[in-house]
Amino acid sequence: MGLINLYGCSFFSWFKAIIQLDFGISFASGKLVREEILERLPITLFMNVISMLFVFVLALYWGIKSAMKSKSLYDKTIKQFALVSYAMPSFYLALVLVIFFAVEWKIFPISGLHSQGMNYVGWRYFIDVAWHLVLPIFVMIFGGLGSLIIYVRSLTLNILKSDYIFFARSRGVEGRALLIRFILPNLSPPLVTMLGLSLPGLIGGSVILESIFAINGMGLLFYQSALSRDYPVIMGILIISSFLTLLGNIIADLVLTKLNPHFKRRTL
Repeated sequence: MGLINLYGCSFFSWFKAIIQLDFGISFASGKLVREEILERLPITLFMNVISMLFVFVLALYWGIKSAMKSKSLYDKTIKQFALVSYAMPSFYLALVLVIFFAVEWKIFPISGLHSQGMNYVGWRYFIDVAWHLVLPIFVMIFGGLGSLIIYVRSLTLNILKSDYIFFARSRGVEGRALLIRFILPNLSPPLVTMLGLSLPGLIGGSVILESIFAINGMGLLFYQSALSRDYPVIMGILIISSFLTLLGNIIADLVLTKLNPHFKRRTL
């Protein structure tokens, strides 16, 4: 009985610390894990949010247009591009871009977030950071486009085969009106769900790219902590990833209830 009380008290103490974002002290640096994570979280969130916005906008545009021009040259080109994007390993693409654009042609920086020996301030500082982020963000966008383009195209093709699209076209609804009134509203629920499920990947998807480009973000922190067996930092990052999973599902459900009031009745 005393052992059960001991473990119960330990669990509630741990749970109370987690709520207060107290993940302990890093074995490697001796700093609070909370401080380590908060220092590196902004750049990881910025990179992933920017790439996610581009991925969803481009995939929505190309996927819908490819489906509406099914079996045309445009459709075949987009499908080939999507397959290449889906099959291309992100680390391989990152290394190829670094070799050509950073080492050979010296257009973009090789790694890091700041130019060495430069003490930029103001708008020049932000331009310098943005210039360093062009290659990693491009790799993230390219790697995420393939599967989403195929998904959007498949959904759009199913919508175009439905009865309500047939009757809408029989009444003369075509082009932009058909897209806005019928296709986009029916595409929104599955895309919102996918967007909500993409939140946990904000950290996991950055591990490889941040390691290759030496970007001091959450992904690189997780990789370094795993190598040094810094368990408090690892646990802190995994707990944040779990929280993002729950947050993504909650946000997706809330948005879906606004888009479709019947969704709330089906889930009750």
